[in-house]
Amino acid sequence: MLVHDTVTTGRSQADTDQIRQSLQARYDELTAEYEQAVLQSQVLRLVEVGDTAGDDQADSGTKTAERDTAQSLLRTILERRSQFEHALTRLDEGTYGFCEGCTAPIPVERLEIFPSATACVSCKQNRERRAA
Repeated sequence: MLVHDTVTTGRSQADTDQIRQSLQARYDELTAEYEQAVLQSQVLRLVEVGDTAGDDQADSGTKTAERDTAQSLLRTILERRSQFEHALTRLDEGTYGFCEGCTAPIPVERLEIFPSATACVSCKQNRERRAA
């Protein structure tokens, strides 16, 4: 399997291990960030529940906006963490670094900036054009 991986991906086992370590470290950071955001969200709810006396519409609106922001942050962190989990799975399968659309290699520069990238620049641009 090692020879096959090196031939198809052009990566040595040391390179693959370094990539895995980097992806796993970012995944772990996002997990810790998510857990911290959950705690902050829970504290916000506890404060909100205990501090509703005398609220007017503006206070209520502010609390709703804060709650929505906290939920949005949680969703964003979970999505990013899911992207890194997918990248780790692709690394194990030997498909990390190749576009899921056209199977061309994703430039190393793109992976350095966006390690969980699943599309080459061309496919990503096409996808964004279609979405617009």
